[in-house]
Parts: sequence; structure tokens; C-alpha cells
Amino acid sequence: MLRRRWVRWVLGALGVLVGVLVVRALVMTPEAFDAGEPVSVPAVDGDAAVGRLAKALQIPTVSVTETHGDPETFRQLHRHLEISFPLVHERLTRSTVNEHSLLFEWRGTDPALPPILLLAHMDVVPVEPGTEGDWDQPPFSGAVVDGEIWGRGALDDKTAVMGILEAVESLLASGFAPQRTVMLAFGHDEEVGGRDGAQSIAAKLEREGKRFATIIDEGGAVAQGSLPGVEAPVAFVGIAEKGYASLELTVAAEGGHSSMPSPKGAIARLGRAMRLLDDHQMAGRIDGPTRVMIEALGPHMPFAMRLGVANLWLFERALVAVMTSQPPSAASVRTTTAPTIIEAGSADNVIPQRARAVVNFRILPGDTVDSVVEHAQAVIGDRGIEVKCLNHCWNPSEPSPIDTPGFTALERTIKHTFPDAVVAPYLVVGATDAHHYQHLADGTYRFLPIVMRDDERSRLHGTGERTTVEGYLQAIRFYQELIIRSAK
Repeated sequence: MLRRRWVRWVLGALGVLVGVLVVRALVMTPEAFDAGEPVSVPAVDGDAAVGRLAKALQIPTVSVTETHGDPETFRQLHRHLEISFPLVHERLTRSTVNEHSLLFEWRGTDPALPPILLLAHMDVVPVEPGTEGDWDQPPFSGAVVDGEIWGRGALDDKTAVMGILEAVESLLASGFAPQRTVMLAFGHDEEVGGRDGAQSIAAKLEREGKRFATIIDEGGAVAQGSLPGVEAPVAFVGIAEKGYASLELTVAAEGGHSSMPSPKGAIARLGRAMRLLDDHQMAGRIDGPTRVMIEALGPHMPFAMRLGVANLWLFERALVAVMTSQPPSAASVRTTTAPTIIEAGSADNVIPQRARAVVNFRILPGDTVDSVVEHAQAVIGDRGIEVKCLNHCWNPSEPSPIDTPGFTALERTIKHTFPDAVVAPYLVVGATDAHHYQHLADGTYRFLPIVMRDDERSRLHGTGERTTVEGYLQAIRFYQELIIRSAK
């Protein structure tokens, strides 16, 4: 009798639990969003705009390092911008920072209003030697073929640089006058960390006492077919980005002749450390921007998937396990560990006395550079291996709120430009110039107004980078509307 009562009680409790889970999933439906009235924007000569972008793509502004890049290319691009956008250079104040970065100020009619800041970067990554022949059009040709504009930077990030300037030039020509000041900052070294460009511009703005209502940079895009079960295109808006730490691991040991190897040689110890770091990844979790993203997309998922999203309190561990099984989604739920460099040895019959490796971590909000170093030291468990930050490391950004006027203006502009898209805040897993500026604004958001399918992602920093003519003109309209909405 007691056993039957216990079984009935358990079955009843399970029934209640299932009912709660189902109800929570059923009530998770898309919220209505008022995109507001459409904004009238001035016409732009599309052929001329495409020609100006094509010319910009012909200028190989590769980030200047010891092995790549030529500073003169940035001066060439500056001259191209001066010729292409005469009203911008006549009516906006232009400053050059560290020779190659540009800062524009379009003063508003109400100086009491905090300004907005639009970011983009002029530098591009190099084309990997030997792959030039894999391009259907040469990587710095700026060729316009079959409705596509080819060239390194077409996606990352000259579409933003030129699109923003096209928007401002057209608004100036139409007589538009912003109420709040609009500033444009174009760095020259984003692809190598942004320390001479964005970091220096941000320091200048801070010295001048600037505080922004909104900052908008590249980062997210409109992704088509990127998530199983979500049929609608998704406009991913970055509200935070991961931190960055490259840890250098070095070990010294006795060398000697390879005929008498020691099991505690430098390479063996370093190899063991690398394997331990790979086997003991930092813990995954769904919180912060990733949780906001999943909850935003949940109402657009099939019922079975929505059931889990609506009840993360129960299914979070299972969802983390699923997401960590694939590299793209794993990057959203944990600090990632990626060995990138290993150096040791000088001859095939000599045991080296020193070995060095670099492991790159992209840090999830909630973790820090210090916690990553502590994790690495604890996992390796070898005090003879020195672990330290290489060059510049930084913590994740604080998530920006999504209840600000700046985010609302951005969301409305996205909905008018991409009517079918679902807007989803998310965590940017790479690095952008925005992290240098985020302390200067109430909200910092990362979105590039382009549509990108899964098969196009490899073009970023890869072979065949290009954008469509239609997409570029759409980006110009986006920036026109964004400025009109945000500069009120």
C-alpha cells in the first residue's frame, strides 16, 4: 500500500513538472516590437558609391607590422576619402591620430546632448602567400563582377568605413543637421589589437571629457541559416565581447644527447602541459549575453527546442553539453583554449634545454585574465613551467544594456532594413576596436549591416572575400537611417 502511494506521488509530481515545463514553453512566444515609422533617407548614386568602395579595396591597407603592411597605403586611402567625400571634409572636423587613424566630428545643434560614435577600421589582414591564385578575382582588384564587389576588406571592414561616409555625405548634401553630435572613428590597426589606433583615439576622447550616448562598431551581422530550427534570418547584435589572453609557457630542463633521453625533458614536460590544458577546458555555462541571445531566439525555435530554452533552470547542463560539442557554439558558453605556437630544439640529435609554447584563451564574461592564469597553473601542476601573459591581455567587456534609446534606435533600423530578421543580442567571441571605447558610453553595440550565410563566413580573413552590390547599398541606407534615428 505504501509503495503504491509513493508511486502515485512520484507520478503526480512528474505530471506537475511536465505540465510546468510545457506551459513555460507554450507561453514563450515572440514579443511584439514597434519598429516605428519608416525614415525617409536621401537618394545615393549607387554606381558611384560602388565605384568608390571598389577604389578603396584596391588600396592594400594591410595592418603594419614587422613583416606586413606599408604605411603609405593608409595615406593613399586618406587621399581617396578626401576626394570621394568633399562635404564630409569641408563640414566635419577631421583629426589624424598616430598618423594613420582618423577621427571626424559632426557637431550637433544641441551641444547638451551626449554624442554618438560610429566605429570602423581601415586596415585589413594580409592575403596568405600562395593563395592568391585561389581567388576568382585578384584580392586587391576591387573588381565588380556579376553584382559582387571583390577584394580584401569588402566584408572586414571597408564596407563599414565607406558606408558610413557615404551616409554622412548624402545627409550633408540633403541639408540634414543632427541634434546631437555624431563622431566617426576609423582605426588603422584593429586586426593587430588596435593599440595605436582605437586605443589612442579613445584616450584622446577621454582626455577631452567625451561621454557618448551610444557607440556602434562592427561585430555581428544578419546570419542566414546559422541556427538549427530557426528559419528566420537572425540579426546578431554584440552587446559584449570576450576577453583575450595569450599565455606563454616556458620550461627549462637538462639537455643532452638524444641517445640518452630523460622522461623529464623540456619538450616532454611542455607537451604534457599542453595536453592537460586541452583535456581540462574551463567550465561552460549559459549566462550573460549568451543567455540573453538564447532567450531571444527561443520563441522562434521548434517546440522541442523551445522546451529546453524555456526551462534553462532544468536543462542548462544538457544544453551546455550540446553547445560545447561544436566549436562555434562552444565559444559562446566557455573560455576557449587554443594552443597556437610551440618552439623547441635546434638539431634532431640534441635534447633542447628550453621549450616554449603559446596558448590563446578567449575569455568568457565572468572569467578574468587572472582566473585564466590560475586555471592554467593549476591544471599544469608543474611549478617548473613558467606561465605568464604574453604582450597585452584584457578582460571581457561588461555587457551593455538593451533597454537604452541607442539600442532601440539600432533595433528599429535593423527591422526596417532587414524586415524578416529576428534581432538577438549576443556575445562577440572575437575582438573588435569597441573594447577600447566601451568605458566611454552608456551602451556599446557591435553590428555590421550585411547578410552572411554559413558558407560565406570563411571569406572573412580567407579566400574570395567579397560583398554584393545590393548588400552594400543596403548598408548605406542602414547607416543613413541609423544616424537620423540616433542623432535626435
